[in-house]
Amino acid sequence: MASNQGSSDRRKARVRRALRAAANGRPRLSVFRSSKQIYAQIIDDVKGVTLAAASSLEKDLRSGLKTGADIEAAKVIGKLVAERAVAAGVKDVVFDRGSYIYHGRVKALADAAREGGLNF
Repeated sequence: MASNQGSSDRRKARVRRALRAAANGRPRLSVFRSSKQIYAQIIDDVKGVTLAAASSLEKDLRSGLKTGADIEAAKVIGKLVAERAVAAGVKDVVFDRGSYIYHGRVKALADAAREGGLNF
């Protein structure tokens, strides 16, 4: 079945497999970026629930952001998801970059989440 998967799907599966081994029960901070928006959520894989989430599509953020697809938007989303996670009682997470390179918007979101109080 691996031949039917695209290279980004294989890369995402490889990253998630390594995360599961290193997680030790910690929830994961999953990042999805499209060409126009960025999304982040804290997921508890043991229970299968989302503990906190933030995206550049939220009404109160859309008016303040120039676009949802730049580094500034990623920083705002990183801080917001960290605030919501700390409010939900989550401090330690593992960072799931998905199939994306740790650079640019993904790195900005991760740095902002660390500043917001998350440990990874």
